[in-house]
Amino acid sequence: MSQIDDLPPLRTVIETHGIAAKKSLGQNFLLDLNLTAKIARLAGDLSAADILEIGPGPGGLTRGLLAEGARRVLAIEKDSRCMAALAEISDRYPGRLEVINADALDVDPLAHLTPPIKVAANLPYNVGTELLVRWLTPPDWPPFWDSLTLMFQREVAQRIVAQPGSKAYGRLALLSQWRADPQIVLDLPPEAFTPAPKVSSAVVHLKALPAPRFPANAETLNRTVAAAFNQRRKMLRSALKAVSPDIETHLKAAGIKPTERAEQVSLEAFCALARQLDAG
Repeated sequence: MSQIDDLPPLRTVIETHGIAAKKSLGQNFLLDLNLTAKIARLAGDLSAADILEIGPGPGGLTRGLLAEGARRVLAIEKDSRCMAALAEISDRYPGRLEVINADALDVDPLAHLTPPIKVAANLPYNVGTELLVRWLTPPDWPPFWDSLTLMFQREVAQRIVAQPGSKAYGRLALLSQWRADPQIVLDLPPEAFTPAPKVSSAVVHLKALPAPRFPANAETLNRTVAAAFNQRRKMLRSALKAVSPDIETHLKAAGIKPTERAEQVSLEAFCALARQLDAG
């Protein structure tokens, strides 16, 4: 394994600082620095952007981002054991890496970074989906980020890019595709990680759209889609009863058959339904 910088190999870093991956933190480390540099390149041109990284662990992707020319990186790490290893990277790239020992859900990136901002992360499995939904559902759009380049379990990645009619199609696909252009850009087998997870992983790149793909109120759309897929085996006239007492009328006005199920309905049709619900 060739090096991308003059810092020690990641296996050495982990042994030196006692950073064995913790299952409770959803940690699975990527130790191949050529691979982390490749993931960094998938985020696009880094030289004119600040980068937000969540869960850097021993710093494999962090080093990839910096070696590939990131203007500045904010790395948020909950595990205090990783601070010394990340400090060594900060010393190697002076002025370009800020490390915060905190929960990513509690940090405002705009307090630390200057737009344009890209997010690049091997997300901890236990908070990955929650973070993605947060980034896709801010009150205002465009969001603070220009693009997201994120590692997920492959099953989650497939849910992000899923199309109507498939079992993977659901709320995550609709929220992702309404305001962004998502695509799977890299597949990774379990053995790429230490420890090896039981499932394959994938990197998803999401480019923020300047405006949502179809007009709709975000809160109404989110609420409607959540209700529809919460009972995805039911016909929409039953699954959405709690959303509106006149749901059949609204469904027909939006061009949706009341007997259809959620997985059969396109993003455009769900947006039309959200507009009908807001119109009363």
